[in-house]
Amino acid sequence: MSKEKEIKQAAALKYDPDKDIAPVLVAKGSGYVAENIIKKAVENNIPVVVNSALSEVLSTLELGSEIPPELYQVVAEILAFVINLDSKYERDGVKFFD
Repeated sequence: MSKEKEIKQAAALKYDPDKDIAPVLVAKGSGYVAENIIKKAVENNIPVVVNSALSEVLSTLELGSEIPPELYQVVAEILAFVINLDSKYERDGVKFFD
């Protein structure tokens, strides 16, 4: 993976609206662990969104915990962005995540 600057932190969220009240933190880490989280996401065609401030806040949560209400808005905006990309991917046949 080519990168312009070193990855300091990464976090991964899972959200199933049929099962979850809010998105759940399923992975977090810094340095090498952060790089591996991103590598696995890319390998599995999972969208990667860079947001250092959010990553920093998510790193303070326990794995398996739901995000707090203060993060609902920013995470909802990211999910909407990703859903929009997915719909464009399906409509235009363009692969966004490699």
